[in-house]
Amino acid sequence: MSGTLYGVGLGPGDPELLTLKADRLIRGARVVAYPALVAGDSLARGIAAAAIPEDAREIRIEVPMTPARAPAQAAYDAAAAEIAAALAAGEDVVCLCEGDPFFYGSFMYLHARLADRFAVEVVPGVTSMTACAARAARPLVARNEMLTVIPGPLPEAALAEALRAADTAVIMKVGRHLAKIRRVLEAEGLAAQAVYLERATLPAERALPLAEAPDPAPYFSMVLVTKGADPWL
Repeated sequence: MSGTLYGVGLGPGDPELLTLKADRLIRGARVVAYPALVAGDSLARGIAAAAIPEDAREIRIEVPMTPARAPAQAAYDAAAAEIAAALAAGEDVVCLCEGDPFFYGSFMYLHARLADRFAVEVVPGVTSMTACAARAARPLVARNEMLTVIPGPLPEAALAEALRAADTAVIMKVGRHLAKIRRVLEAEGLAAQAVYLERATLPAERALPLAEAPDPAPYFSMVLVTKGADPWL
């Protein structure tokens, strides 16, 4: 019989934010797969390092971080083939994913390639969005408020339109788009209500007013924008 593929969410970085289920699956894994920078470190593996068995076989998925999609797609194709071979041989595979597997998670690309052939179980994790809200001490939504998640690479007009419709906005994928995001927030009169966060829950975590945010921002960063009065008053 074929093995099962587990897409395991690891949370935003702090190993103590692993769920009990994620920790149990990783500790019992015979094969562990995870994304990594090309010839570099893997944040996913670093989060789970203490739980990975010493004798587990590791499948390292080196994903090029480029705007072009073809190199990353080729990396996922190759990883899916290697994982499929292990599953077909009857081995379970635990695939590590920062945050939550289905919230901008890398695991979704493996799921798309393998779920029609093998048993797959997705284990949710703490998202970077909720971790950042906790670290910034800002409630995301209350009562009938709307939460909008906005990708930073969007054009300025689309960013502005999404911000106008939101009660609270979470701007992801900030990176080299910070100057544009700051420009739009200033134009919409929302800069003072925005907080910048990077590497939430990690030792290098920072939370800053938008005006003090570094440009360009690191990959693991986001901007929270809350409107109106305190929702609990």
